[in-house]
Amino acid sequence: MSARGEALDVVKVDEGDFEFEALFRSHYGHIARVIARVVRDPARADELAVEVFLKLWRTPQAQGESAKGWLYRVAVRKGLDELRRRTRWARYESLISPVGRVPNPEETHAAAEEQKRVRLVLAAIGSREAELLLLRGHDLSYDELASALGLNPASIGTLLARAQQAFRKEYVRRYGQE
Repeated sequence: MSARGEALDVVKVDEGDFEFEALFRSHYGHIARVIARVVRDPARADELAVEVFLKLWRTPQAQGESAKGWLYRVAVRKGLDELRRRTRWARYESLISPVGRVPNPEETHAAAEEQKRVRLVLAAIGSREAELLLLRGHDLSYDELASALGLNPASIGTLLARAQQAFRKEYVRRYGQE
């Protein structure tokens, strides 16, 4: 049985003014698809969609004319909360894991080849452009870049964009589109 069918069994329709069952039947698919676009997992999206409708059922102030908008807002928030939960879980797992994943020889070789290509392209473009890209790669702010290279902080954005464009152009010239 699907999550949708289970939810209909769990939630009994009240005979009041609010037509929960009609709202559920007409919007469940849309809500599940909205969540699926966020979490990229249709099965988990179905579960979260049921949770959204249960939350609506338990929140009388959300029931009424604005229930549809409330459903979509809560659906997006549920999807984002799920993404945050997954991120935290992955971070915790990486901390628990004593040794990270060891790359196989093919991956090691591919990474070494890519590093070689990047070094050759950096050597081919202008030295100031290469310096900008390397320092920005070390997460230096625009002010720190300007100070390190003796440049005007207001021009760093433009110079960095030009350096990226020069790098991209040289890379494509040498190695084609990748």
